[in-house]
Amino acid sequence: MIQKPRMKRFAPILAIPVVAGLAALSWSFYASGGDPGNNVYLGYVEGDLLFIGPNEGERLDKLAVEVGKIVAPGDALFSMATPLLDGQRAEAAGRLEQMTAQFENLKASLNRPEQIAVLRAAVDRAQAALVLSSNELQRKTTLFAHGDATKAALDQASMAHDRDKASLEEAKRQVEAARLAGRSHEIGAAEAAILQARAQLSQIDIRIARQSVTAPAAGVIQDVYFRPGEMVNAGQPVLSLLPPENRKVRFYVPEPQLAAFKLGERVKVACDGCADGLWGRISFMAAREEFTPPVIFSDQERNKLVFKLEAKLEQDARNLPLGLPVSIRLWQKNGGGGE
Repeated sequence: MIQKPRMKRFAPILAIPVVAGLAALSWSFYASGGDPGNNVYLGYVEGDLLFIGPNEGERLDKLAVEVGKIVAPGDALFSMATPLLDGQRAEAAGRLEQMTAQFENLKASLNRPEQIAVLRAAVDRAQAALVLSSNELQRKTTLFAHGDATKAALDQASMAHDRDKASLEEAKRQVEAARLAGRSHEIGAAEAAILQARAQLSQIDIRIARQSVTAPAAGVIQDVYFRPGEMVNAGQPVLSLLPPENRKVRFYVPEPQLAAFKLGERVKVACDGCADGLWGRISFMAAREEFTPPVIFSDQERNKLVFKLEAKLEQDARNLPLGLPVSIRLWQKNGGGGE
C-alpha cells in the first residue's frame, strides 16, 4: 500500500543536522552580495517520500532491500508471512472440490441412460398388466350380467384393474422424475456454488499475492522501519522510497520579490561543490506568508515575513542529496542568470 507522503514528519528531521551549515551559508551569501536584492534565495533539498506498507497486518517475513538501494518498478521490496491466508486458501480449495464433486454427481444422475431404460421397462410391464386386468374386468362384467359369475369375482377383477392402472401411473411418474426439471435447477444451483467458491479462492490468492510488495516506481530506499520477524499493522510503512522526480528544493521569498515567481517557471539551483547547470521548476507557492525558518534567517532578515516556494528538480539536479543547502536564482530569459 502506498501512503501519501508526509513531509511535515520529514522536514524537522532534516532541519536539525543542517542548521549550522545553512546559517553559515546564509552569512556567506550576504557577505558576497547573494541576497534577495540580487535575486538569490536560500533553501534546501527535500523529497516527497512514498511510505510503503502491507495491505494486511502480519509478521514481516522477508526484506529484500536496504537503505540506499536503487530499485526499479516491480522490484521486490518485502513480503509478509501468510499463515492465516494459507489456511483460508486450503479451506476454500476444499470447498471448491466438494462443490465440483456434487455438480458432477448431479450431471451423472441426469444423464444416466441405464436408469431411464429400467424405468421405461417398468412402464411397459405396468401397461401390460393393465391390459390384462382390463380384459379380465370386461369378461367378469359380462359373466356377472348373465349370472355366470359372482359379485365377489366382479369386485376382485375391478380392484385388480384399478391397481394396475395406479401402477402404470406410478411408473410413468418415475420416468418423469428421472428427467424432472427440478434436477436441472439443482445442477444450476451447483454451478453457481462452484462459481462462488472459485471467486472466494481467487480473492484469497490476490490477498496472498499482495503480501509480497514490489516497488511502485523507480527510486532510492530512504529508510527501513521494520526488520523480519516484527509485526506490522495494515498500512503501516515498512520502508520509504524516494523517486527521483519527487526531489525538490524548498526556499523562501520575501513579499516584495514574490511577484517575479510563477508556477511552472524554471529556477537555477546552485550549491557548494555542485556542477553548473542544475535546474528546477516551481511547483508550489504558499498562499500565505510565514516567518523565515530558523535555519534560513540572518540578523538583517529575521523579522521579515516570507512566502514558501517549492521547485521540482530536473535532470542532474535530481541527484542532489536530501537536506543539502542550496541557493536559488530565478531564470531570466533576457539575461541575468539565464542559460
